[in-house]
Amino acid sequence: MTGTDSRTGTADGIRNKTAGVTLVALGAAFLTVCSWITVPYTVPFTAQTFGVFLILKVLGGGRGTAAIALYIALGAVGLPVFSGFGAGIGALSGPTGGYIAGFLLTALIYRLMLPNRKSPAAEALVCFAGLAACYAAGTAWFSIRMGTDAPHALLLCVVPYLIPDLVKLAAATLVSPRLVKIIKRFQ
Repeated sequence: MTGTDSRTGTADGIRNKTAGVTLVALGAAFLTVCSWITVPYTVPFTAQTFGVFLILKVLGGGRGTAAIALYIALGAVGLPVFSGFGAGIGALSGPTGGYIAGFLLTALIYRLMLPNRKSPAAEALVCFAGLAACYAAGTAWFSIRMGTDAPHALLLCVVPYLIPDLVKLAAATLVSPRLVKIIKRFQ
C-alpha cells in the first residue's frame, strides 16, 4: 500500500501519523529534560530555551508548538516537568510562569512567521523574535507577581540571559540540520 494521507487509512498514512505523535511526545520529553538542567538564580538558568529552539527547528511550527503545549499541559496537571521539578498551576502562576507561557508564544510566532521551512538565518531571526516575545511576557508577569518596576525586572530577568540564550539559539541552529536528516530517515 502506498499513500501519505492518514485519512485514507493506508499503511504510510498511519505510519506518518504515528511518527508525528511520537515526535511531539519526544519533543515534550526533551523539553522536560532541558528544564531539569538548572542553575539557580532569580529566574533559573536552564536549557529550556535551547530545547524550545531545537524542537521548533527540528519538528517545525506545527509539531513543535504541539510539543511545547503538551509540555505545559503535563506540568499543569502536576507532572514535575518544569525547572527544579516544579509542577502544577502554582508553578505556572508563580513569578517565572510567564516565561513558560512565553515558550508557547515563541512557538506560535515561529509557526505563524515560518509556515514552511526556510533558511537557517530566517529560522534564527524568527526564533529571536519569539525569544523577545517570551522575555516580554515573562518579565511583565514577573514584574506583576513580584511588585517590581519594569527596569528592575529587566535587569533581573533579561540582561543576564541575553548572551546565554543567543548561544543556545546558535547551538540549536548548528545541531538541528543533522537531527532533521536523522528523523527523515525514520519517517
